[in-house]
Amino acid sequence: MGMCRGLPGAEESLRARPATDLAERSRSIEHLPWTRLFARCPDDGEDRVWAIVIHKSLLKAVWEIAVVGAGIGGSAVTHFLQQHFGPRVQIDVFEKGTVGGRLATISVNKQHYESGAASFHSLSLHMQEFVKHLGLKHRREVVGRSAIFGGENFVLEETDWYLLDLFRLWWHYGISFLRLQMWVEEVMEKFMRIYKYQAHGYAFSGMEELLYSLGESSFINMTQRSVAESLLQVGVTQRFIDDIVSAVLRASYGQSAAMPAFAGAMALAGAQGTLWSVEGGNKLVCSGLLKLTKASVIHATVISVTLQQTEGKPLYLVKYESEVGIGSDFYDIVVIATPLHLDNSTITFEGFNPPIDVIQDSYQPTVISLVHGYLNSSYFGFPDPKLFPFANILTTDFPTFFCALDNICPVNISANFRRKQPQDAAVWRVQSPKPLLRSQLKTLFRSYYSVQTAEWQAHPVHGSRTTLPKFALHDQLFHVNALEWAASSVEVMAVAAKNVALLAYNRWYQDLDKIDQKDLMHKVKTEL
Repeated sequence: MGMCRGLPGAEESLRARPATDLAERSRSIEHLPWTRLFARCPDDGEDRVWAIVIHKSLLKAVWEIAVVGAGIGGSAVTHFLQQHFGPRVQIDVFEKGTVGGRLATISVNKQHYESGAASFHSLSLHMQEFVKHLGLKHRREVVGRSAIFGGENFVLEETDWYLLDLFRLWWHYGISFLRLQMWVEEVMEKFMRIYKYQAHGYAFSGMEELLYSLGESSFINMTQRSVAESLLQVGVTQRFIDDIVSAVLRASYGQSAAMPAFAGAMALAGAQGTLWSVEGGNKLVCSGLLKLTKASVIHATVISVTLQQTEGKPLYLVKYESEVGIGSDFYDIVVIATPLHLDNSTITFEGFNPPIDVIQDSYQPTVISLVHGYLNSSYFGFPDPKLFPFANILTTDFPTFFCALDNICPVNISANFRRKQPQDAAVWRVQSPKPLLRSQLKTLFRSYYSVQTAEWQAHPVHGSRTTLPKFALHDQLFHVNALEWAASSVEVMAVAAKNVALLAYNRWYQDLDKIDQKDLMHKVKTEL
């Protein structure tokens, strides 16, 4: 049959049969998301009227999507939605603060420094793809030695010789570090399956379904069992957990080895391997993705999401407040890409039956202080500052007032840039659970020129939930940040964003075979 004029995309989107053939089926398709159009198609050699069955959603010229939040979750889901739905979507992104969210910088002495997520792991495949797609560059690495401080002395010091570092680990902790590495690698090998599933278009409606598809019941159990319990079970010593594992978890999440094993494994994986960051600032990924998708960024606070249409595909009314007042718009799809915990969310959900179940838990506050000054090396056991060799300091449970201390480099590094000598004034990034008191600053620094702070609701308090949240809050209402309750990192948010975009797409086109499927490894191998 020749193509019917006036019906663009018909060759991909419709099923055509003679009208007489479809007349018998008229009743059987009334309840389905399909409708019938009639068109005259002279191109087939016969001047006949054909009935064309077309998906009802295709009759709308433009579908409108609202994304709440312009951090990495919101920016990534905007990119993925536009990638899957194509040019027929108009995406509005609501952001009450600045684009980038927890990817942000602070200016010190006319130089910009990372105040949010500072680096990414080499296995952060979505982030790697974003950087490549946007034409961004990896920032040049400036090598610095690390150590773990136990309150009175360093419990572990990195040297310039890798084999010597391995020997020291073995001497102090036996083969615990090998057992830890094997445990983390086993978890990561299973987690990396998500990229293959997403490449084949599979999505999950909830966190439990996603985790089960990757690691079956073992991954579900890891959200309830602690890091310490899991590591002791595989033969890691308590001393190694107290000295090494706890320090990494404090630096990553501000939490202890009592946190759930799955989130802990993600953090420990990030402490191994190669790390990288974006030249010019990690937040360029967020602004770049929004610019690439031509999304409209609306600087406003979303107040409520109301269900307006219950027959057929739903319609959502998003009400928001900006500097010019109160506004509202209707959307076909709404994606929440910001935390919905009780003590921070301003969004209410109205008209839903049953009501939307909002996560009623809290996030872990983290304060980042950028201090331009002279480090008090005597506090760390080095009276002569010229002899202080470390650029990165992690801490065990003591001291309690700070978690990590780093001599950081600006987001733009020239070819001749060199890290400051330990006796010189430098910019130090101090991570702490609360704002530093003046007495605490004097403990860490001999003197300083300036202190600038950023306070984040950085991560969920992992382990505080007994149930695993859903990505799908309603038919076409989704929550990206649900996956944060399993593990929280920039790459995890990108994985969640891809999942939500696929979930919205598959639901829109009723492709239910791509949602919450079991035994995906077998299905993917079969498709290959």
